[in-house]
Parts: sequence; C-alpha cells; structure tokens
Amino acid sequence: MSSTEISLSEQISAHIRTAILAAISSGQLPKEISTALPETIALERPKNRDHGDYATSIALQLAKPSGKNPREVATILQSNLAVIPEIARVDIAGPGFLNITLNRASQAELVRTIINAQSHYGQSTGLKGVRINLEFISANPTGPLHLGHTRWAAVGDALGRVLSAAGADVAREFYVNDRGNQMDLFGASLEATALGKAIPEDGYQGQYIGDIAATLVAQDSKLIALPEPERVNEFRERGYKWQLGDQKRVLDNFGTHFDVWFSERSLHEGGFVDVAMVKLRKQGHVFEEEGATWLRTSDFGDDKDRVLTKANGDLTYFASDTAYYINKRDRGFDICIYMLGADHHGYVGRLKATAACAGDNPEYNIHVLIGQLVKIMEGGEEVKLSKRAGTIITLEELVEKVGVDAARYTLIRYPVDAPMILDIDVLKRNTNENPVYYVQYAHARIAGVLRNAQELKIPVGLENFDPTQLTHDRENELLGALAEFPKIVAGAAEMREPHRVARYLEELAGVYHGFYADCRVLPLGDESISSLHSARANLCAATKQVIKNGLDLLGVSAPEKM
Repeated sequence: MSSTEISLSEQISAHIRTAILAAISSGQLPKEISTALPETIALERPKNRDHGDYATSIALQLAKPSGKNPREVATILQSNLAVIPEIARVDIAGPGFLNITLNRASQAELVRTIINAQSHYGQSTGLKGVRINLEFISANPTGPLHLGHTRWAAVGDALGRVLSAAGADVAREFYVNDRGNQMDLFGASLEATALGKAIPEDGYQGQYIGDIAATLVAQDSKLIALPEPERVNEFRERGYKWQLGDQKRVLDNFGTHFDVWFSERSLHEGGFVDVAMVKLRKQGHVFEEEGATWLRTSDFGDDKDRVLTKANGDLTYFASDTAYYINKRDRGFDICIYMLGADHHGYVGRLKATAACAGDNPEYNIHVLIGQLVKIMEGGEEVKLSKRAGTIITLEELVEKVGVDAARYTLIRYPVDAPMILDIDVLKRNTNENPVYYVQYAHARIAGVLRNAQELKIPVGLENFDPTQLTHDRENELLGALAEFPKIVAGAAEMREPHRVARYLEELAGVYHGFYADCRVLPLGDESISSLHSARANLCAATKQVIKNGLDLLGVSAPEKM
C-alpha cells in the first residue's frame, strides 16, 4: 500500500513498529516480545497539542513481556524513533506514554499527496477482493417510498460508497416484495378505483391509487372492459410495473442507484427455495414435526426453531428469507449486509442462525443493521400526513421540502441505531446550525479564495509549493485533520458507519474556518506575493479536495459558490 493510500497516522504507526523490531534485532528488547507485538500500533491525537501530534501507550503494553518497566521500554523506543526524518521530537510522559511531534515540513508534504491523489485520496485496499451484497431497501411495489425507506436510501447509498472506497466489490440490492396478499389487494384497490367502486376495507388508500388507476386506463381504455378476474389481475400487474418504475424514478432523483432489483417472486419461480432446502438438509439442520418442516436455528442462538413449510404445504416468509440469503451466497458474495427497519430486531438472531445452519460464519458472512425511526418537525410540530399517500410522509415530499443535499446529509450524519428528528425549518436556513450548509459553505469559501488567488496571480500548483512555509499552529492543526481522512473512511467501512464521514467533515470545516481566521492566505493591499501565500493556497486546495471527496462519499454536492 503506497503512502497515498494510507493516513499519516498509519505511516507513523508503521514507523513505531519498525523501531520496535529494530530494538529486538539489536538486543535492546528481548525477542520474546514479538508475540505480544500488535500488527498495528494504536495512536491517539492528544487534545492538548503541546503533548505532540500523536501519542501511544505501546511501551506500557510491552513492559511486562519484556521484563522491563514501561519507562525503560519508552526510553529505548524514544532513541529508535528519534532518527526517523518525519519525527521532530519524542517525549516520554507519565508512566511511559510516548508523545510524538512531527517535523512540520514532513507533515506539510501531505498537501502534495492529496493534490496528486485528487479524488482517490481517502481510498484504501483494506477490503480488496471482498464481494459484498448490500441490501438496503426492501419495499412493496404498492405505494410510494416513505420516510423509513428514505433513511436507508441515504445511509445505504453512502455505506455502499464508503465500502467501495475501502476496496470492496459492492452490489447494491433492492428487494422487491412482489409476492403475497398485499399484491392482490393492490390490484383490487386499483380496479375498484378505476370503476368507481368502494376500495376493499383492507385495501390501499391515498391519492396515489387514483392517480395510478387513471394512468393505467388512459394507457389502455380496454382495461376496464376485461372480465373481472382478468381485469383485477391486469390492474395488479400493470400497477406493479408502474409503481416500481416510479420508485426507481424517485430514487434516481435522490441520487441512489441500485445494481440489482431482486424480485421475491423469482425466489419461488426460479426454484431457489428448493435449492436452499437441499443445501440446508445436507447441513443436517432440517427436521420434520407435526407435518411441518423446520430449521433448527435454536442450535445457533435463535430463541426458537423456525418453520420453513407449514403442515398444509405452504411456504413461510422465513423460507423466503432463508432462500434469499443462500441465493446471495450462491451468487458469490462473501458478506451479506441487511439494512432493516426498527420493527425487525427479531430478524437479527434468526438471520445469523440461518447463516450458521447453511454452514457459514455468522460473525463474518452476514451483518444486520437496524435503523431507528425518523420524525420530521416543521413549525414546531411533527409532520405525519402525506398529501399523496394519505399516511406517513414520502421520500419525494421530503426532497420537495428541503432538497436532495440537505435530506441526504442530515439522514446520514446520525448513527442508524439512534432515533432522529429532522427539523425542516433548520434545514432551510443558510446558517451554521444547518450542518450541510456549514460543510458546503466551507467548500464554497475555499473555492472563492482560490478564484481570488488566481486573479492575483498567486502561484498555485505543486511546482510552486514549499512545505517548509507551513509552520503556524493553525496550519499544523489543519494538516493533522486532513491526514485523518483515510483513517476515517476505513473506519466507516469497517464499522458500517458512514455518519463518521459527515461528522469528520463538520470538524474539518471548523478547523479550516479557524485556519482562515488566523492565517492570511491572500496578500493585503500592496503586499508582495510570497511563497507563504502560495503554500497556504495549496493547503486550501488540498482541504477543498478532501471536503469534496467526503461529500462525494455521502452523495452530496460540493458547490463552488453559495
């Protein structure tokens, strides 16, 4: 992995590990500690920058296996680290903590790394070769996508981008619930509306039903003249096709695109359920009882065994879920990520148990995320009703209120396992309390600075970049923040938490605004243009690139002007 692909902290971590191995090789430390040496040396960023740029407790960890006290180990490592060019100073604190201060010019070389890497800065190869199936919306094609789908449409898409940035081969999948009684009710509701009849008591309501029915009749006026059984069936199938197309349109407008639209029907029509049954029987976890066929999921932590086929021969929903998981694995995916709604907590145990019953490792091959509910507030009151669907507000209506960028960013910036409140009034304000505005404004501000630098003929470009000019504490703080971006992206991928990118961008924007306030980038009045102006302009360009890269991972635009 090249230096353009890893963060500065990872480079320093590697240097420390090399220093430890050198101390073992020279006899300063016993070779027995090799077994206690971690692959990656953990580093922290001290809150007080007087304590250096990075700190590590590795000397304390190696003290016991080396038979020395921590400060002895720290002193040995201090002398070995002092010769590394990127490191200006190593101090020992407390019982044996190592505080590392970097050479300012070496740290400033990060500007060159970022500008050379451009959109690739932040990417890594940690998940290279790993095929991931990311299923992040499962919806009935019987109505508009609602607010619950909206959270996953934003978070799932961002997670897919983050996983791809970490090197994974990601397939984004939409599971279409196009089988079962709800489809028949959908068809009956459309048919009843088209004929002016009462919609079935448990049918679908809302203005959208009338809109679809009118559209279908306009497309084919002969539809209403068909015999009743055939007519209901045609309304169901044509309505299904229309509604699914509308869901695709809304998601495309939201910037969320799927590689696979997987039909639940295909599990049964394609024989995938039978294939799954054969595989589970071979694993020895299927049994018969009281005329039904069961899967012994309780062997793997589920609270009870699950029915696959009822005594009357009907397949259960669990059979479909099981076949779907096995189908994903048969398609060659190493990891299957499920993003489910707040009412699906019970699915976690049974899905993991299903993976175990199929002979897989439930701690690796399957990962289930549960998203909590979203409330929308406007004018101090919760918004509950949809003009179009008659129930909860839809994805399209949310976008109409605040725009794609504000909706996506706000939905992504919170951990998915926490309920969230989305305040429409805040998201419409062009103020710092609106987080997406705050981050986008930082990007636009830098773009403006760079336009002014170009007008003033300040040499911007790596051929004019002198890293030794960047010695101010604010510059050092900004460089430190930029250095963390690859680590943030890798962590977001590993933990399946894209909100880490959003929170990082907000912190980076704040650091940049502090730099901008204390470090003059453009000359004042008749002041001569110097290499310091050029270095700071290049630092601005690097910061702009990182903000853009981060916003791209969230599917949010990076405006040049605001």
